[in-house]
Amino acid sequence: MAPHAESNGSSEKIAIATHEPGLSESKAKVQMPKFPGPPKFDDPYKEREYLKGRLAAAFRIFGKYGFDEGVAGHITLRDPVDPSLFWVNPFGVAFGLMKASDLILVDHDGQVVDGGPVRLLNAAAFMIHGAIHRARPDVMAAAHSHSIYGRAFCSLGRKIDTITQDSCAFHDDHALYESFNGIVLVEKEGNDIAACLGNKKAALLQNHGLLTVGKTVEEAVFWFCSLEKCCQAQLMADAAAGGRGGETVKIHDEDAKYTYKTVGTPMAGWFSAKPMFDVIHKETNGDYLS
Repeated sequence: MAPHAESNGSSEKIAIATHEPGLSESKAKVQMPKFPGPPKFDDPYKEREYLKGRLAAAFRIFGKYGFDEGVAGHITLRDPVDPSLFWVNPFGVAFGLMKASDLILVDHDGQVVDGGPVRLLNAAAFMIHGAIHRARPDVMAAAHSHSIYGRAFCSLGRKIDTITQDSCAFHDDHALYESFNGIVLVEKEGNDIAACLGNKKAALLQNHGLLTVGKTVEEAVFWFCSLEKCCQAQLMADAAAGGRGGETVKIHDEDAKYTYKTVGTPMAGWFSAKPMFDVIHKETNGDYLS
């Protein structure tokens, strides 16, 4: 609160938006438009069909951005009809060709119970994502792949620094999994990764790659894309600063936390992903929905 002198000479305390000098909280709220949100469904079966389309679109986005590496990588979706099950990409089907009808439904034992013609499950996908979906009832979707800047940064064995506005979305909200035991094929490692992730939105898997989660498919996908770019930005900035014998300038903790409230929320993640999904729909003419 800060005093504000009125023209009649009186003084009263009004709420000031701390990080925006001269802007009151009430005016700040007026300037912030009402954002759209994910659609609501009364019928879980209709919700399932819609979300499968969003998941297929997510794979098209990953394919477009080069986040595929042979048969590695996976994005999962908790089934709205039976939340103990999740949808995932079949092993060996290209991200850039994925359709909703290709997706497979997996149970808690790693058995494929429904889905497309190729019913091959990536064991690592089940071990990592199965553990996360069990540990985090709030997580609707999880994404992991071997993107180039993500896996390069994960070789450093450190968290990202808060050096850009975008990285504020991950401020105090990502973990470092400091272990590598090869391809994740055992339940214990999946559980260890889920435990390390905790209640955060992302994890850097050392010597491996990035992992992000969200309350929506869109959110999980956006956090992955954004974290990949944050890794790229830091690799470049650290190299430039180091070449001059210095280091990057870090954003102050208070400023980072304030910015996080705008760019790091689940709704911010969903809304930030919307343009990517709109573009992929336009470019594919909705082919992924079939």
